[in-house]
Amino acid sequence: MKRFELIEHTADMGIKAYGKDMGELFTNAAYGMASSMTDLEKVNPKESQDISLEAENREELLVSWLNEIIYLSASKTMLFSKFEVSEIDDRHLKAKIFGEGFDIDRHKIETEFKAATYHRLKISNSTLPEGVLQAEIIFDI
Repeated sequence: MKRFELIEHTADMGIKAYGKDMGELFTNAAYGMASSMTDLEKVNPKESQDISLEAENREELLVSWLNEIIYLSASKTMLFSKFEVSEIDDRHLKAKIFGEGFDIDRHKIETEFKAATYHRLKISNSTLPEGVLQAEIIFDI
């Protein structure tokens, strides 16, 4: 099963993420976004940040998750390359993300994200093998 794929959108950027459960789906959505930002092979996962989020539903939780990663990346001038969801249900998430400070000599920013949006947002069963979840997310860039 593929983790994610880029999708076409006129002005912004989108991804479809896949996972056998919610934890894997959210992890793969984060990898899809992060790999669009920079080459993850060049980002050392040597520092970590804990994330704990509450939301009204799983779609809102996904947007909050991705926006928290965008916020931490911008506010701490860091890039993240590893994502571990330890607890998740439709309204709650606990995770740890790993990365390092931005180094102009080693890191090239490919895409700068402003936010994950609710535009066309949906989490559903995919057309892939039975039981696989899929999320379609559009980002404001």
